Amino acid sequence: MHHEVTDTDTAVVMGSGDVPVLSTPRLIAWLEAATVRAAAPFTGAGQTTVGTEIRVKHLRASRVGARVRVSAEPPSVDGRRLTFPVRAVDDSGHLVATGEIDRAVVDRERFLSGVSGREENH
Repeated sequence: MHHEVTDTDTAVVMGSGDVPVLSTPRLIAWLEAATVRAAAPFTGAGQTTVGTEIRVKHLRASRVGARVRVSAEPPSVDGRRLTFPVRAVDDSGHLVATGEIDRAVVDRERFLSGVSGREENH
């Protein structure tokens, strides 16, 4: 997946810093989106995946206007847990981020009904 860094993606706008470069929260959102796409072949009818853990190192700043390619490699599978190696590379070929993101395969309806039940108890 390719993204162009815009003003709305910066640390200043996202509230994660005071410099006008790609924010870590936006970068992680892009990496997570790549894992959602890569997880699709591992889900059956009525299933989806949810993010459970993120271990990412943001290694290099990216200016507004830079293009960043994010990718998720095929995961290791441990039962319902999928662990995706992820990375981001800028338009100059420099590594922007690397890490792993875990997703769990869940039954969509059961998951959503559990969320509703927890909200009613609060």
